[in-house]
Amino acid sequence: MANRSLAACLNDLKRGQHLLEIDVPIDPHLQMAEIQRRVYQAQGPALLFKNVTGCRFPMVGNLFGTMDRTRYLFRHTLENVRQLVALKIDPNAGFKAPLKSLKALPTAIRMLPRKVRRGPILKHQIQIEDLPQLVSWPKDGGAFVTLPQVYSEDVAKPGLMGSNLGMYRVQLSGNEYEPNRQIGLHYQIHRSIGVHHSHALAEGKPFRVNIFVGGHPAMTLAAVMPLPEGMSELMFGGALAGHRIPMITSPNRAGIYAEADFCIVGTIDPERQLPEGPFGDHLGYYSLQHEFPVLNVEAVYHRPGAIWPFTVVGRPPQEDTAFGEIIHEITGPIIPTVIAGVHEIHAVDAAGVHPLLLAIGSERYVPYAKERRPQELLTCANAILGQGQLSLAKYLIIAAHEDDPSLNCHDISKFLQHVLQRADWTRDLHFQTRTTIDTLDYSGSGFNEGSKLVIAAAGAPKFELQAELTGALNLPHEILSAQLVMPGVLAVSGLDYQSDQESRGIQPLLDLPVTHPVNKFRLVIVVDDAEFAAATLNNFLWTTFTRSNPAADIFGIGAFTDQKHWGCEGALIIDARVKPHHAPPLIEDPEVTRSVDALAAKRGPLHGIIS
Repeated sequence: MANRSLAACLNDLKRGQHLLEIDVPIDPHLQMAEIQRRVYQAQGPALLFKNVTGCRFPMVGNLFGTMDRTRYLFRHTLENVRQLVALKIDPNAGFKAPLKSLKALPTAIRMLPRKVRRGPILKHQIQIEDLPQLVSWPKDGGAFVTLPQVYSEDVAKPGLMGSNLGMYRVQLSGNEYEPNRQIGLHYQIHRSIGVHHSHALAEGKPFRVNIFVGGHPAMTLAAVMPLPEGMSELMFGGALAGHRIPMITSPNRAGIYAEADFCIVGTIDPERQLPEGPFGDHLGYYSLQHEFPVLNVEAVYHRPGAIWPFTVVGRPPQEDTAFGEIIHEITGPIIPTVIAGVHEIHAVDAAGVHPLLLAIGSERYVPYAKERRPQELLTCANAILGQGQLSLAKYLIIAAHEDDPSLNCHDISKFLQHVLQRADWTRDLHFQTRTTIDTLDYSGSGFNEGSKLVIAAAGAPKFELQAELTGALNLPHEILSAQLVMPGVLAVSGLDYQSDQESRGIQPLLDLPVTHPVNKFRLVIVVDDAEFAAATLNNFLWTTFTRSNPAADIFGIGAFTDQKHWGCEGALIIDARVKPHHAPPLIEDPEVTRSVDALAAKRGPLHGIIS
């Protein structure tokens, strides 16, 4: 039987030995976040903090910290939700497996939200300052809600079925917000809530927004789920929770999730924005302070026995990695029905999600050609970059399914080597310049501004990948270290960044002839620390794709421009050094680290969980 509340889910986790209760006082200012990060890295249990410094509400973290636990939370419903997705892909599947389809019918019925007049959420009323004040990183601008479910309705089409439930950043304190009366909401206009906001402004009507925290964990997952246009997140939440989501409705306010643990009710200020941030974000750097919408708070509610769930983001992988993995499990099979010709897509978590997108598509334009080259793949790439959040991709690398039907873009090292063997740098590099990129990515030319690169690879292998550092590379003397990352990829360091030069200080590399031994490597990454970048695949992905803006930071040996197409005859070079305009990386407070070390010592509550 599926659980109906967060407290019931936690009891279920406790019975299954997936939950650790911590009774000693824990400070939500930095200490709790570091505990959560370290327990996640150790693949430890969910954490219920029962004694939160300065707050009467318990807090729970690391709920989704392992895929086993995430599947355990939804074990009663996950298979039926997958079956519903399969039916959407192929309605004939209902005839092929009628027993499975019949089992999915009750799930379909539970997808409809249920209107109610009252619920436990309205039992108690408090103020913003009474809520847990989680601060995750030393330079954060205040306390943030890190697992919010932000609910809005379209004034042009009000009601539950036209609503949006999204996970947008919420700042509770700090900056210029008036205490207990204003909080910050970080979202962009292309998000569904932004569409609702623009409609409210156009019609001159109040834009009412409710922020839920807690309730069934299915609602948290629903808030991050990329759903087909027109499908309500409330419907998905109900299917995954195993019951219809009860929503308190009234004519003059947006719906309220009756079984949430907390709810903040308010109206977006139509007149102004206020500075929001900084905030340590999922790219592994701070997103800096910028003006974003303000919610004028009207009421704050909580249910009896309320528990505050939270997560911590930072350099991936972190707990939110599980969101991407479970989303792929559920929705991965539907990709070919949404984007014609595309077999698989992988937003690479280790690279910060949006900076790097890998894809497999079909290449069938001229099947009788003696030598295939990317043609249909470019159509696939353009379609991918036109889809919702996929449009934020900075690097899109796409390979042809026909070249290796067993290729899997989640096997990142194998996928990249497959592409490096086939991609022709004189032909297969396709740039978009002066376009939009992720708001959180500071590698570009300005706020929300940067460039994109599509690398398409099709056909038989053309290039042999250098798999070891042998013989004299005869690199320029300025290069102090050269490290093999993987076959075909070399990391070098020692070149000083020169912002006043077009080549940014890598001219000694660019001056090498195409016959030079360094061109045995298809890709050369210029970094601040070659040993670090080459130490692990994750280090390479994070360093390369979060610290480079394609149009500004890609160079090549033997580079040329022909009819406005850029390419190179030798090695492709990516400048992945830290630049002066980049946001600072996330670094823990040493004193807080020592306090967590003490909790992990013998007889401490975290002994045996983290080292």
